[in-house]
Amino acid sequence: MVSTYRAARGEWTPLKLPERILAHRAAVARWKEQGAARYRPLEYDAETTDLPPVRVVDMRAELKEGNSSIFSRLLQHSLQQVLAHEQQAILFVNRRGMATYVFCRECGHTLKCPRCEIPLTYHLASEQQEEGLLCHRCNYRRKMPARCPQCGSHKIRHYGLGTERVEREVAQIFPRARLLRWDRSTTRRKGAHQDILERFASHQADVLIGTQMLAKGLDLPLVTLVGVVLADVGLNLPDYRAGERVFQVLTQVAGRAGRSPLGGQVVLQTFQPEHYVIQAAARHSYAEFYRRELAYRRELLYPPFSRLARLELRGPEEVDIQQALEDVAALLRRRGLGDHHLIGPVPCFFRRVAGAYRWQIVLRGPNPAALLQDLMLPDLRIEVDPPSLL
Repeated sequence: MVSTYRAARGEWTPLKLPERILAHRAAVARWKEQGAARYRPLEYDAETTDLPPVRVVDMRAELKEGNSSIFSRLLQHSLQQVLAHEQQAILFVNRRGMATYVFCRECGHTLKCPRCEIPLTYHLASEQQEEGLLCHRCNYRRKMPARCPQCGSHKIRHYGLGTERVEREVAQIFPRARLLRWDRSTTRRKGAHQDILERFASHQADVLIGTQMLAKGLDLPLVTLVGVVLADVGLNLPDYRAGERVFQVLTQVAGRAGRSPLGGQVVLQTFQPEHYVIQAAARHSYAEFYRRELAYRRELLYPPFSRLARLELRGPEEVDIQQALEDVAALLRRRGLGDHHLIGPVPCFFRRVAGAYRWQIVLRGPNPAALLQDLMLPDLRIEVDPPSLL
């Protein structure tokens, strides 16, 4: 995103690849036999093809019409066709941010912070806080509503979806399908990644279910269907780059389908079909995404229209690290913020890691690093231009 902006200003020179490269038709059968679908034999010339068509399914409509499954009727039918033709499918689960955001399954409304316009995060009850919703930018809190504030429906809930559940559902619908799961829990042992890939490439499985690790770098000619089980999850992370990451991963995973003359399609399931990230990804249009995302960042003064610095403190006692960052914030305000904005301190999205609580301050402005000179505090982590605010 920032790179494209700099290129548009003439600071960088963009490089373009005008066509999508495929292997020669005659190589496809040999790849299947050899189980080496990731690599193109050098003796064959390349062919090109268009990106696969993307069909967006509104899961709100599926629910209204009586389908409460995690799979739309279109995706189920497409899987059935793939299995009948002895081809392969990939089911992508964007597990990052699982079971954290709250939305209405009736109208698709997502609960957001009234101050920051970012999705609120659902938290279970703990010793430090009650069950409820929290903004990780400004610390705004509210209770979990019983009804959707937009349409009044009771179908409002915190939502998440994991690879194990997807695998279980596929096995129930298609008991004869050979399944492989590619996620953190199945790849802990040495060589597990390569083993799963080789088994799928040699057609020892029909459906591969996985997370972001399968989104890029796979060249599998028998894959004619990619199903994105729920595209909304990553959109609702409280990070200004959430949309960029979702667009990137949707584009990458969509490219796994139709990488041979067999062709292919992508089925993208969502509760927010009108979202500009979903629309741009469905059209394979980076230009459309860039235009909308740039307007959003300009309005809220996020990079490339400002620079960020993140100050993070971790510790075993949450009250102590919160107070320490309150003192840091007070010090920075006494020094003078100038054209900069100070956000926080607030809990990090991943509030507790390895037994340690995490809180942060975010500085936004033209040169936040200049405000942090000579700032000394044990265990304080300072990150200028952080790739993520989570």
